[in-house]
Amino acid sequence: MSGLVPFDDATLIDLSIGLEDGPPSEPMPPSIDHFGHEAGAERLAENLRELGHDVEASDFPDGMGLAWEDLEVIPHAGTHMDAPWHYGPEVDDEPAKTIDEVPLEWCRGNAVVLDFRSKEPGEEISVADLEDTLDELDHELSPGEIVLIQTGADELWGTPEYLTQFPGMSAEGTKFLVEQGVKVIGTDAYGFDKPFTAMGERYVESGDEDELWPAHFAGREVEYCQIEKMANLDALPRKTDVPIVAVPISIEDGSGGWVRPVAFVEDGAADDAVDGASDEIWGDDA
Repeated sequence: MSGLVPFDDATLIDLSIGLEDGPPSEPMPPSIDHFGHEAGAERLAENLRELGHDVEASDFPDGMGLAWEDLEVIPHAGTHMDAPWHYGPEVDDEPAKTIDEVPLEWCRGNAVVLDFRSKEPGEEISVADLEDTLDELDHELSPGEIVLIQTGADELWGTPEYLTQFPGMSAEGTKFLVEQGVKVIGTDAYGFDKPFTAMGERYVESGDEDELWPAHFAGREVEYCQIEKMANLDALPRKTDVPIVAVPISIEDGSGGWVRPVAFVEDGAADDAVDGASDEIWGDDA
């Protein structure tokens, strides 16, 4: 299949993890305070009184106003897109784009899912790994495609292991994908690079600064965005030609922004995948 699936004929698959209050899978977890409808009535009444209107909370229907939440959260919590500015101030001697400068055209296209669930936690995904997986799919990347790295780590969401049990991209692998015309690369793991512990151990052993966030810092040489903390890639009915939209929230001069990637697939196709017909769907017909 190529092109977008018509809305009337599509099943939408959510590929994101939302913001939660204090999950153990976030080293800097969001803090979310919820305020109910009674508190909403008090707040709205107070706002109106500050404008000179004599209104009490009891004046609202059933004494209830509007619910709301107060959040304290970084833009790299939950599923989010990193902008080129996140990696460094320049890309190939040009100013790096902040998240509000990322072209919307980059944020939609056909996705290619590369399955690396067989890789060990802490391993790097090399150019050879990428080429071998693309060969298995009999797929050649084209400009504008979105590559999704499947590690299976999303199954560990909500546990401390989510932060450590996944492979990461290499610098050369990242540059290889971007050089094929890919502008957005996603992963279902906590991070795009190896886990913090693996990078730290290798740096201490070798003293080589290239062990520290190599895939991120590849973005100082080639221009791309990455989506971290995706989910549900196993619910997709095939590994190529999956239309997705992943538009980040615009934060002025931001290094990243929250995003809710959504895949559009033909009605029934996603159900078939979930029902276990993976051999047929993910095989030569992909």
